[in-house]
Amino acid sequence: MIAGSHVPAASSVQDLLGGLSFGTSTPPARAGTPAPVGTVPMPNRPFDAIIAIGVLIKGATMHFEYISESVSQGLMRVQLDTGVPVIFGVLTALSDDQALERAGLGRGDNKGHNHGEDWGLAAVEMATHLRRWSEGKFTS
Repeated sequence: MIAGSHVPAASSVQDLLGGLSFGTSTPPARAGTPAPVGTVPMPNRPFDAIIAIGVLIKGATMHFEYISESVSQGLMRVQLDTGVPVIFGVLTALSDDQALERAGLGRGDNKGHNHGEDWGLAAVEMATHLRRWSEGKFTS
């Protein structure tokens, strides 16, 4: 489990992805931004939202359809069982180029759109709504 919410808001992506130490006394060797002092405390309450991130690229067999369906069903089951909003951040693409474009890393003039930002905003919005709803506040 990653407690990225405990990292200051001014942190960069490199800080969030590469600078966290999870219970080890010495951070792993890596290039880039230095690791924060100490370790990140793990949360003592359930997560406010979950973002499932992945990519499925269709091949020549039916595996793509089977895996896509199973991932969708599994993530829905997590949301129903836990009551925690699950954001479906799994790109399904027909080619490597299509996957890169949907990640905002396309080739050529059309770089595409990075859906990760949308997923993050959706997670924050859903967590905020869920918190208000649990307090009995159903209007803005």
